[in-house]
Amino acid sequence: MRKYFGTDGVRGRANGVITPELALKVGQAAGVVFQRGDHRHRVVIGKDTRLSGYMIETALVAGFTSVGMDVLLLGPMPTPAVAMLTRSMRADLGVMISASHNPFEDNGIKLFGPDGFKLNDELELEIEGLLDGDLRKKLAGSRDLGRAKRIESVHARYIEFAKRTLPRHVTLEGLRVVVDCANGAAYRVAPETLWELGAEVISIGVEPDGFNINHDVGSTAPDALISKVRELRADVGIALDGDADRVLIVDEKGQKVDGDQLMAVVARSWKEDERLTQPGLVATIMSNLGLERYVNGLGLSLARTAVGDRYVLEYMREHGYNLGGEQSGHIIMSDYATTGDGLVAALQLLSVVKRQERPVSEVCHCFEPLPQILKNVRFRSGEPLRADSVVSAIAQAKDRLGASGRLVIRPSGTEPVIRVMAEGDDRALVNEVVDEVVDAVTRAAA
Repeated sequence: MRKYFGTDGVRGRANGVITPELALKVGQAAGVVFQRGDHRHRVVIGKDTRLSGYMIETALVAGFTSVGMDVLLLGPMPTPAVAMLTRSMRADLGVMISASHNPFEDNGIKLFGPDGFKLNDELELEIEGLLDGDLRKKLAGSRDLGRAKRIESVHARYIEFAKRTLPRHVTLEGLRVVVDCANGAAYRVAPETLWELGAEVISIGVEPDGFNINHDVGSTAPDALISKVRELRADVGIALDGDADRVLIVDEKGQKVDGDQLMAVVARSWKEDERLTQPGLVATIMSNLGLERYVNGLGLSLARTAVGDRYVLEYMREHGYNLGGEQSGHIIMSDYATTGDGLVAALQLLSVVKRQERPVSEVCHCFEPLPQILKNVRFRSGEPLRADSVVSAIAQAKDRLGASGRLVIRPSGTEPVIRVMAEGDDRALVNEVVDEVVDAVTRAAA
């Protein structure tokens, strides 16, 4: 069991869970773990636009420099940009200060190794082992303290990187694009990238004030984007989340396109271009059964992992896949990036739209999603999933769904909630099954 690290780094309420003291210790502990060799070690630190980012950044700088690491400060940058720059700048460690799609009150610390990939469980446990110990013995001598420096050219570097994921002859001329940056980390780089590629760009969610990140904007609140696309008769809407590692697309009719449909578009395109390194893609247990049936119809397989883009990526790396993602919009294209990249995923979609010269609504409607119902049950303590009544209800639900549906029950990785999801061809049956399991879990959790 891990005390500090969850499914995506250390995360919690700023100045509640994520305090300056904790950030200082994370900097010291991670700095100690990643000092390997006699060279001058350095770490890059990026952040989103939350008010608490200043506090956490300063504490991390103190932690890293106190154990002898030099710090390169990037300022507000997307998570995938931090991962890319960690490799590009030959750093020993990368840090992203963000709580992704959460409200501004929360924040988090994500760590990347020198290869730009998120840390595995073993490294996170090694860091955790130092956090509650006496780190004073690990401090650098007075002459060996680290230095901190702010890097000014990082926006241009990432914009050029994003543009290079498309062939040089591809432009977005003729497309009217509304981009919603969630008042988050991509508020500068995303509109600029789209404009440089030739699109007519209308930007919303690009006025961060420290408090408005993800507030009624972004991929988890797309109503503002939908309204703007319809108002301006745009060809497409792109919604990023607070740290821009996930994306939601809105077509010209104002209809939402989730990560499953995006993966279907890219999988089909890459199969036609013989770009898939394996005959399939990787998704999580939450991806719709309609996606699985669709890619099977293309002659491709769909491998499933636990929820979390880190698990998708681990499977991709272990088995040689170069495409994977989550229904929520984390799309991982390992030819380009070591983590989900909302902007790059959107560019791949737009390149298909330009090539096919068809509306986004047609390009992105690859399959009819099966009815999928998800309900959450909050509990205070204990392990309600172990109750005999719950085990029995789950078994009965699976029997009722049979081979034409799926049932997924899992505890949340970030809060005391049991998530109950079912899908199948019969919506009424799916509803009944979910309600029965939810009732059983609710009684067991009372």
